[in-house]
Amino acid sequence: MSAQRGAAAGREEQPPVELRAALIQGLQEQFPGVRVWFGEATGSWWALVPTNAGPRLLEAPTPQQLRDAIMATRTRT
Repeated sequence: MSAQRGAAAGREEQPPVELRAALIQGLQEQFPGVRVWFGEATGSWWALVPTNAGPRLLEAPTPQQLRDAIMATRTRT
């Protein structure tokens, strides 16, 4: 069902579990203190980014777009 939901939202096919784990680890190493995960139910990539104003929850359709959003959020705070 999650694959149908992601496809319905116009999202690309997601990478295998092993690759997802590597992408998550890479993002968390690049951005210490940021928690990253892939939402099986949503088909989205998520990050909880600590900021001076409190944590921000980010969602993106791809790991690259999530990386860009994390960078933008950290630049603004």
